[in-house]
Parts: sequence; C-alpha cells; structure tokens
Amino acid sequence: MSVGQVFPDQYHSLLQDKIALVNSQFAEDGLVLPTPTVYESEVSHYRMRAEFRVWHEADDSFYIMFNPETKERIRMDEFPVGSALINTLMTQVRDAFMADPILRRKLYQVEFLTTTTAQALVSMIYHRPLEDDWLEKAQQLEKDLGVHIIGRSRKQKIVVSQNWVEETFTLNDGVYTYHQYENTFTQPNAGVATHMLQWAVDQAASLEGDLLELYCGIGNFTLPLSRQFDAVTATEISKLSTKAATENAALNGCDNIQFLKASSEDFSAQWLKTDRTESALDTLFVDPPRAGLDPATLDLARHFKNIIYISCNPETLRANCAALSDAYDIQQFACFDQFPYTHHLECGALLIRKS
Repeated sequence: MSVGQVFPDQYHSLLQDKIALVNSQFAEDGLVLPTPTVYESEVSHYRMRAEFRVWHEADDSFYIMFNPETKERIRMDEFPVGSALINTLMTQVRDAFMADPILRRKLYQVEFLTTTTAQALVSMIYHRPLEDDWLEKAQQLEKDLGVHIIGRSRKQKIVVSQNWVEETFTLNDGVYTYHQYENTFTQPNAGVATHMLQWAVDQAASLEGDLLELYCGIGNFTLPLSRQFDAVTATEISKLSTKAATENAALNGCDNIQFLKASSEDFSAQWLKTDRTESALDTLFVDPPRAGLDPATLDLARHFKNIIYISCNPETLRANCAALSDAYDIQQFACFDQFPYTHHLECGALLIRKS
C-alpha cells in the first residue's frame, strides 16, 4: 500500500485477511481462538498523530515520508489517514514557515498530535539553535493557529505555552479525560482506542479482587479499569508517563490507584520474591511493547487467576499465550484495527486459569 493513502473499497477484505492470518498463526501452536470480536476503524482520517520530515529543495520546502520498502521520498501535501485537523494544520504550518525565513531555516521535522476535542500540539524540530527571534515567531503562530507549539533542536527544548493536549474518551460508565504529553505514548486511532478501553472494561466487569497493571503509560487503561477493582497497582518505566498517569488519575477522581515507576522486568523479579499470602491481586492487565512479555513477566503472570492482554503484535501474543497454555484458557478474543491498510493488527485476549 502507498504511504499514508486510503483504499476504502479494499478496507474490509484487507481486515479479513489480517484476522485470518492471526487465526492460522495461533492454530499452528495448537491454540484455538474463540470467535473474535472485531472492531473496525473509520476508513479515513482516523490517525490522531503524525510526523513528517521537511525537505528543502531550492525555493521550496515541503513534507515528505519515506516508503519503508524502497526508501523513496514521497511528498505529502495531504495525509488522508490523518485526522482532519492534522490535514488542516499541515497546510497552515507549511504556509507559515514558507512565509518566514526564521521558522523555515533548517527546519528538519514537524510532528502533530491532535485530539477529538480539537486540540493540537505541534513540535517543530530544527538542525540549528533556536533564539529569541524564533520564540517570538512561534508565539505568534500559536496565537494565529490556536495550537500549542514546541521547538526542539540539539540539547534544546522550548515549550511556547504547554506541552500537552487534553483528550476525552466516552465509555458506557462515563467520560474520561487525559492530558496527553509530547513524547508519551498515546493510541493513534482514537475511535478504535475507545473500543479497546470499553472491551477491557467489559472483560473486567465480572472479575473480583485487585488489579496489577504493567506498562500503564499515561493511565490510558488504568483509569476506566480502576472502577472495576477495589485497588490497582500500576507500573511504568517512563518518568514523564508516570507523572502524566498520576495527574490523569487525580483529574478523573480515581483514588484507588498506586503508580510505581519501574520496568516490567524489574518489578516482576522483585514481586516474585515477596510474600503474597495476603495479596488480593487476582487480575493482571498488560499492554506490552511489540516484543511481548519478557521471561520474568511471564513467570509473574502465572500467579494470577485472570490475565487481560492487549497486544500490538499478534506474533508475540501467540508466543506468550502458547507459553501459558498449560495453565490458562483463552476465553475471549478481540481484534482492533488501529492501523488500516497495513499488516498491523492489535488484539485483546482474556486468559482464565484452568480449573
């Protein structure tokens, strides 16, 4: 598929191919999946964040992306997979830097983070130091466009006003509000992300006890899941993400969460050494990176009655489920099409310990 392009007439067949591949891969390990619940994406303008290189050519400067297979440069005057706001800002920001040498000179990359609440954070990355004249221009651009701007260069970061935007997700039990900071992970497809949150909450609805969450990020899943459990312990390795998660919990009145700054591997190794006879932690929630669960975290997982697993890589999800298959059954399975027109597919699995 072409970089950043949409093919609505092919959407459903491409999604079915991805789902069929996941089923066949799990079957190779003798894993029988329940019929998956499938959550489709909008066919265009679904992506809330994007980044573009800026290419300078004589008197012209424009956005480009690289074809991942051929490394060919592709000019991007529009981005159909990006939100409508990203497409509007692409033009407005380019018009601004083309009209102003201070904004344009040695501009290397522009990153956009947008929300369903019509807020936007624009990061402008340079191959030169940024001086007061740049800040003055950026302040005016913020005012003109109604966005937040950050300037970056080597060992330099200038936050013109603020380095976060506010996003909301509406679930069956209410609205959740998040501060999404620059350089923290956020789900790129807001529509599908809402389905993922609701699916996770639905799986937790019949479970009891307390929850341990690893890789909690800015608290994306943590906040709605906290309504389903007596107490939640959530870990995250990133200092900024841990700060944002704590802030988001307070913002939403979620007061039964303890956030810990720790890697999954380190936390698991330490947790396995503790006396857990009085622990009420019965459910584990994980949303790991593409590499899946490390050996220490897999060992930890075996001590839980229930595992809710969100995966951005079906291959490592399959490997982890196979490793746990002697003790757990996959009772629910879901497919979330976060990235239409690509081979990527996010999945969710509810694993329950065998009787």
